[in-house]
Amino acid sequence: MPEVKKVLLLLKNMVYESTSPLETLRFAKYYRKKGLDVMVILWGPMGILLGKAGKHLGAPVYDEKVEECIEMGVVFGCCKLGADIIGLEEDELIPGIKMIESHVVAELFLEYQSEGELIISL
Repeated sequence: MPEVKKVLLLLKNMVYESTSPLETLRFAKYYRKKGLDVMVILWGPMGILLGKAGKHLGAPVYDEKVEECIEMGVVFGCCKLGADIIGLEEDELIPGIKMIESHVVAELFLEYQSEGELIISL
């Protein structure tokens, strides 16, 4: 079995009704601290909400946790299809999160799978 060097984390669940966003951010930090390249894809109309800036209500304060991951070198992508469905524009995202087309997400699945890398969907 090849050594894992990259991790692709997928988040599709709602921000405030699931533990998946917090688990995704914890996994991202954990794998990044181990020296792995980490990419988080926010997709689906509910998953992309994690990338929306200004979610300072409630607990946990996700914006700060996302920003901390970005500072550590975690790469975040927000699926444009999910964003389009709810009318989210790229300038509404937390700085450092890039909007990506859904076909790019599909290609990432193939890339990570063919390289024997880790793909986790939460």
